[in-house]
Amino acid sequence: MKFQSKVALWVSVSCLTFAISIASAWSMSQAGSSDSSSASKPAAAGNSGATTNQAPASSANTISKSAGKSGGGAASSSEIAAAKASGKVWVNTESGVYHKSGRWYGKTKAGKFMTESEAKAAGYKAAHRE
Repeated sequence: MKFQSKVALWVSVSCLTFAISIASAWSMSQAGSSDSSSASKPAAAGNSGATTNQAPASSANTISKSAGKSGGGAASSSEIAAAKASGKVWVNTESGVYHKSGRWYGKTKAGKFMTESEAKAAGYKAAHRE
């Protein structure tokens, strides 16, 4: 009888520990997804399509997750539309590849808009598949 109560206690503690670790991981992923949605605000007018990750003035004490990344992050749909209209390409600054259109245009984690001639001059290569 004593052995069975020890096993039951061990199983209870194991289940509780597992549940706590799952709950903390889930809450961290939920917090990360809400931070990333506020990090990609549309750029100010007259910014000529450049991406920014500036926090609003009211939340100056919070830091955007992508603020430390070089080249910013994924662009908003209004920034993508403005860049397409002005003929700019999306440069993936991590891979060194630029996209003229397609599924990755304005969508990679690290990137920025620039003209195709600027991208070539900076050493970026055109994407083979779009």
